[in-house]
Amino acid sequence: MCPDARPAAPATARPRTLRPALWVLPPLAVLAVVFLYPLVLVVRESLAPGAYAGVLASGAFRDALGTTVLLAAGSTAGCLVLGFVLALIVAFVPFPGSRAVARFVDVFLSFPSFLITLALLFLYGTVGVANGLWTDLTGAATGPFRFLTTPWGVLLAEITYFTPFVMRPLLAAFAQLDTAQLEVASSLGARPARVVRRVILPEALPALVAGGSLVLVLSLNEFGIVLFTGAKGVTTLPMLVHAKAVLESDYAGACVVAVVNVVLSVGLYAVYRGVSRRAGAHR
Repeated sequence: MCPDARPAAPATARPRTLRPALWVLPPLAVLAVVFLYPLVLVVRESLAPGAYAGVLASGAFRDALGTTVLLAAGSTAGCLVLGFVLALIVAFVPFPGSRAVARFVDVFLSFPSFLITLALLFLYGTVGVANGLWTDLTGAATGPFRFLTTPWGVLLAEITYFTPFVMRPLLAAFAQLDTAQLEVASSLGARPARVVRRVILPEALPALVAGGSLVLVLSLNEFGIVLFTGAKGVTTLPMLVHAKAVLESDYAGACVVAVVNVVLSVGLYAVYRGVSRRAGAHR
């Protein structure tokens, strides 16, 4: 080999080491401008003198925090129960159109939350179908269905919208379940409830926890459902941010609530990622 050819190697290696950095810098710059810079502005605005003390000590903040946590916990519990039952039916109960239903679950995940709320308003709103049928049949001036403007209406809308987020990982877990275990358990005389409890539930538990964690994060930050239901007495943390920023022009207070909401969301998202990794490891 000619000795003059050796110095050419570093010259070709240097551009190869620089190219990845050149490709990474533009996305990082866009991320910094679009996301990090506004987030820094929110945090800096929240550090105004007395902002945290004034907001965290207020009754409105405590009520909004309690309402947010209760709605998120209730929605998660409802989605876990309903999603598990529906996923069991779709995966293990043969009926015409089961595959179409499973595919519709994937499509449903792309729907905006306000679309579900509008559908519920058409059904159970003050001038909705249910109240209209009631007034037509009884001759009453108004119908009895008024729960959509209460926390129960928000809870119903959130459970309706977020249940497919639990069903999706469950259906994926059920698809990988060894059906031989189910056949053996049934041949030994185990009832369906016991098969579900002893065989299906342990295998689906990681996916169930992962879906529930995701619903908890999403419902904690839900704004459109609360807004479109018109539940004026229901104030969550996102609604409090909107009220302070738009209605009261208290930008420092709005930023404090937003920072608290972000901290809660990031913490729950970390839990969700950890559970998802464990679920993937079990698979």
